Amino acid sequence: MNTGSNEPGEVAVTSDGSEVDGTTTDRAGAERGLGSRAPEFIKARRALHLSWQVGVFAVGLAVVAVGIVLLPLPGPGWVIIFGGMAIWATEFVWAQLVLRWTKRKVTEAAQKALDPKVRRRNITLTTIGLVVVAAGVGIYLSRFGIVMPWKIEE
Repeated sequence: MNTGSNEPGEVAVTSDGSEVDGTTTDRAGAERGLGSRAPEFIKARRALHLSWQVGVFAVGLAVVAVGIVLLPLPGPGWVIIFGGMAIWATEFVWAQLVLRWTKRKVTEAAQKALDPKVRRRNITLTTIGLVVVAAGVGIYLSRFGIVMPWKIEE
């Protein structure tokens, strides 16, 4: 999974300015560093930071679980799942990398969908699909007619 830009030589950077492998780097070109976004007084104490991470993970997990439950039900399942990922991304580098990758892929898909050739193809396929469904409904109605459920004779 390519999580950065397509520029060669770009590396992931933590919030304190060090690369993921531990060497330091200049953060002037980095859009936003990777790593914990916890307040400094929490990061200063190891036990407090660990409990902070557990809390962030639990809240993110609850939000993602609600999103997964809403996938088959009516509701914004994917939006809630990405919200849970954003909560995790406040504390965990892996979630930040997944979120960056997802944002880039969604942007690419949106740009691709706005391409006139792709739009024309999608409109054509949708029209053909609607004609096929309408023909099927017409054939069904011509054969069986419309019978209301409360007027069915046993």
